[in-house]
Amino acid sequence: MAHRVQAGDGINLNWTIVAAASATLVIGALAALQPPINSELGKRTSDLAAALTSGVITCLVLGLLLVIFGNPGSLGRLREVPLLYLIGGGLVGASFLGVSLIVVRYLGAGLTVALVIAAQLIVAAALDHFGVIGLDVVEASPIRLLGIAMLIAGTALMFIDR
Repeated sequence: MAHRVQAGDGINLNWTIVAAASATLVIGALAALQPPINSELGKRTSDLAAALTSGVITCLVLGLLLVIFGNPGSLGRLREVPLLYLIGGGLVGASFLGVSLIVVRYLGAGLTVALVIAAQLIVAAALDHFGVIGLDVVEASPIRLLGIAMLIAGTALMFIDR
């Protein structure tokens, strides 16, 4: 049973939360670079070659990290994992790579990232609210819904000023 987090539980600023939030901000900033970098690679090769190259490099880096810091033996448990969890993240990642490297040429980096973030926040809030895929339930409070509305408004402004 998923743990229920109530609106108004307050902000928990222990060092783990601060470190996780900081790492997320850094990787979020770096993620804004991915579509234009991959798009440029696609212009110099082809779109699918660029997506494949990015994916292969991702696999190599993660494989190296698994060998150095992780437990490579844990890969043996993959046959026990439901198909959704086994291939879902990879399919989403490949879709993101392929689509973002093309659309950034037409939308620009700012609007591309704004649309991605708006969509991510809407879906993530729904996942939290219903506690699916093993997440704790975090109800869609009026403040959370206002935050989503503000992000949508900001995205619309990015679109209008394109």
